Amino acid sequence: MKAALVALLLSCCAAAAAAQQDFEATVTHVSDGDTLWVRTVAEPAAPRGRRLKLRLRGLDAPERCQPHGERATAALARQVLGRRVAVHGEARDSHGRLLAVLSLDGDDVGAWLVGQGHAWSARWHGDPGPYAGEEAAARRARRGLFAEPEPEPPRDFRRRHGPCP
Repeated sequence: MKAALVALLLSCCAAAAAAQQDFEATVTHVSDGDTLWVRTVAEPAAPRGRRLKLRLRGLDAPERCQPHGERATAALARQVLGRRVAVHGEARDSHGRLLAVLSLDGDDVGAWLVGQGHAWSARWHGDPGPYAGEEAAARRARRGLFAEPEPEPPRDFRRRHGPCP
Protein backbone atom coordinates (compact mmCIF):
# COMPACT_ATOMS: atom_id res chain seq x y z
CA MET A 1 0.00 0.00 0.00
CA LYS A 2 2.77 2.43 0.99
CA ALA A 3 4.72 1.67 -2.21
CA ALA A 4 1.61 2.29 -4.32
CA LEU A 5 1.07 5.65 -2.61
CA VAL A 6 4.70 6.65 -3.20
CA ALA A 7 4.43 5.63 -6.88
CA LEU A 8 1.23 7.66 -7.26
CA LEU A 9 2.82 10.74 -5.69
CA LEU A 10 5.90 10.43 -7.91
CA SER A 11 3.79 10.13 -11.06
CA CYS A 12 1.76 13.19 -10.07
CA CYS A 13 4.93 15.21 -9.44
CA ALA A 14 6.42 14.07 -12.75
CA ALA A 15 3.24 15.06 -14.59
CA ALA A 16 3.21 18.49 -12.95
CA ALA A 17 6.88 19.04 -13.81
CA ALA A 18 6.27 17.96 -17.41
CA ALA A 19 3.40 20.44 -17.72
CA GLN A 20 5.59 23.37 -16.67
CA GLN A 21 7.37 24.72 -19.70
CA ASP A 22 9.46 27.83 -20.24
CA PHE A 23 10.44 28.72 -23.80
CA GLU A 24 10.56 31.46 -26.39
CA ALA A 25 8.22 31.53 -29.36
CA THR A 26 6.81 33.72 -32.08
CA VAL A 27 3.07 34.45 -32.05
CA THR A 28 1.64 33.23 -35.37
CA HIS A 29 -2.13 33.62 -34.86
CA VAL A 30 -4.54 35.21 -32.38
CA SER A 31 -7.83 33.29 -32.12
CA ASP A 32 -9.52 35.56 -29.60
CA GLY A 33 -8.68 37.83 -26.68
CA ASP A 34 -7.15 35.06 -24.58
CA THR A 35 -6.20 32.30 -27.05
CA LEU A 36 -3.34 32.31 -29.52
CA TRP A 37 -0.94 30.12 -31.49
CA VAL A 38 2.83 30.25 -31.27
CA ARG A 39 5.74 28.59 -33.04
CA THR A 40 8.59 27.72 -30.70
CA VAL A 41 12.07 28.91 -31.49
CA ALA A 42 13.88 26.23 -33.49
CA GLU A 43 15.45 23.41 -31.49
CA PRO A 44 17.35 20.27 -32.53
CA ALA A 45 14.29 18.02 -32.17
CA ALA A 46 12.10 20.44 -34.16
CA PRO A 47 14.24 22.58 -36.49
CA ARG A 48 11.25 24.65 -37.68
CA GLY A 49 9.84 24.88 -34.15
CA ARG A 50 6.62 23.39 -32.85
CA ARG A 51 3.20 25.02 -33.19
CA LEU A 52 1.28 25.25 -29.93
CA LYS A 53 -2.11 26.61 -28.96
CA LEU A 54 -1.99 28.68 -25.76
CA ARG A 55 -4.61 30.06 -23.42
CA LEU A 56 -3.51 33.10 -21.42
CA ARG A 57 -3.53 32.17 -17.74
CA GLY A 58 -5.18 34.36 -15.12
CA LEU A 59 -7.65 36.27 -17.27
CA ASP A 60 -10.87 35.86 -19.23
CA ALA A 61 -11.47 37.94 -22.36
CA PRO A 62 -14.88 38.46 -23.95
CA GLU A 63 -16.03 35.88 -26.47
CA ARG A 64 -15.55 37.03 -30.07
CA CYS A 65 -19.32 37.27 -30.60
CA GLN A 66 -20.03 39.26 -27.44
CA PRO A 67 -19.62 43.02 -27.03
CA HIS A 68 -15.94 44.03 -27.04
CA GLY A 69 -14.86 40.54 -28.18
CA GLU A 70 -13.51 41.64 -31.55
CA ARG A 71 -11.78 44.65 -29.96
CA ALA A 72 -10.08 42.41 -27.37
CA THR A 73 -8.91 40.07 -30.14
CA ALA A 74 -7.59 42.98 -32.22
CA ALA A 75 -5.81 44.52 -29.22
CA LEU A 76 -4.02 41.27 -28.42
CA ALA A 77 -3.09 40.81 -32.09
CA ARG A 78 -1.69 44.37 -32.33
CA GLN A 79 0.38 43.74 -29.22
CA VAL A 80 1.90 40.31 -29.98
CA LEU A 81 1.22 39.02 -33.51
CA GLY A 82 4.50 38.25 -35.27
CA ARG A 83 6.50 39.10 -32.16
CA ARG A 84 8.81 36.94 -30.11
CA VAL A 85 7.52 36.26 -26.60
CA ALA A 86 8.66 34.39 -23.51
CA VAL A 87 6.20 31.66 -22.52
CA HIS A 88 5.78 30.26 -19.02
CA GLY A 89 3.39 27.34 -19.39
CA GLU A 90 1.99 25.85 -16.22
CA ALA A 91 -0.69 23.29 -17.08
CA ARG A 92 -3.17 22.27 -19.75
CA ASP A 93 -6.83 23.22 -19.78
CA SER A 94 -9.76 20.91 -20.54
CA HIS A 95 -9.35 21.72 -24.27
CA GLY A 96 -5.68 20.65 -24.30
CA ARG A 97 -4.34 24.21 -24.58
CA LEU A 98 -1.22 25.11 -22.63
CA LEU A 99 -2.17 27.62 -19.91
CA ALA A 100 0.58 30.21 -20.03
CA VAL A 101 1.81 33.59 -18.91
CA LEU A 102 3.33 35.51 -21.84
CA SER A 103 5.99 38.17 -21.54
CA LEU A 104 6.81 40.65 -24.28
CA ASP A 105 10.03 42.58 -23.74
CA GLY A 106 9.82 41.60 -20.06
CA ASP A 107 6.24 42.86 -19.61
CA ASP A 108 3.32 40.56 -18.70
CA VAL A 109 0.91 40.51 -21.67
CA GLY A 110 -2.01 39.44 -19.45
CA ALA A 111 -1.47 42.36 -17.08
CA TRP A 112 -1.44 44.73 -20.07
CA LEU A 113 -4.60 43.18 -21.57
CA VAL A 114 -6.58 43.47 -18.32
CA GLY A 115 -5.14 46.91 -17.54
CA GLN A 116 -6.31 48.21 -20.92
CA GLY A 117 -9.84 46.95 -20.22
CA HIS A 118 -9.82 44.07 -22.72
CA ALA A 119 -10.31 41.24 -20.19
CA TRP A 120 -11.28 40.40 -16.62
CA SER A 121 -8.91 39.04 -14.01
CA ALA A 122 -9.84 35.35 -13.63
CA ARG A 123 -11.79 34.75 -10.43
CA TRP A 124 -11.98 31.39 -8.68
CA HIS A 125 -13.94 30.67 -5.50
CA GLY A 126 -13.68 34.19 -4.10
CA ASP A 127 -10.08 34.75 -5.20
CA PRO A 128 -10.01 37.97 -7.31
CA GLY A 129 -7.29 36.56 -9.56
CA PRO A 130 -3.76 37.64 -10.40
CA TYR A 131 -4.77 40.80 -12.27
CA ALA A 132 -7.27 42.22 -9.76
CA GLY A 133 -5.28 45.44 -9.40
CA GLU A 134 -5.12 45.97 -13.15
CA GLU A 135 -8.85 45.31 -13.46
CA ALA A 136 -9.67 47.76 -10.66
CA ALA A 137 -7.58 50.46 -12.36
CA ALA A 138 -9.25 49.80 -15.74
CA ARG A 139 -12.69 50.00 -14.11
CA ARG A 140 -11.85 53.31 -12.39
CA ALA A 141 -10.56 54.75 -15.68
CA ARG A 142 -13.52 53.25 -17.60
CA ARG A 143 -11.11 51.71 -20.12
CA GLY A 144 -12.20 49.28 -22.81
CA LEU A 145 -15.09 47.02 -21.87
CA PHE A 146 -15.27 48.71 -18.46
CA ALA A 147 -16.64 51.84 -20.15
CA GLU A 148 -19.95 49.94 -20.17
CA PRO A 149 -22.01 50.24 -16.97
CA GLU A 150 -22.20 46.46 -16.40
CA PRO A 151 -20.12 44.43 -18.85
CA GLU A 152 -21.12 40.77 -18.91
CA PRO A 153 -18.31 38.36 -17.97
CA PRO A 154 -17.68 35.67 -20.60
CA ARG A 155 -18.73 32.79 -18.34
CA ASP A 156 -22.16 34.43 -17.89
CA PHE A 157 -22.39 35.18 -21.62
CA ARG A 158 -21.61 31.51 -22.48
CA ARG A 159 -24.14 30.31 -19.92
CA ARG A 160 -26.88 32.49 -21.48
CA HIS A 161 -25.97 32.17 -25.19
CA GLY A 162 -23.75 29.11 -25.53
CA PRO A 163 -20.50 29.16 -27.49
CA CYS A 164 -19.95 31.53 -30.40
CA PRO A 165 -20.65 30.02 -33.82
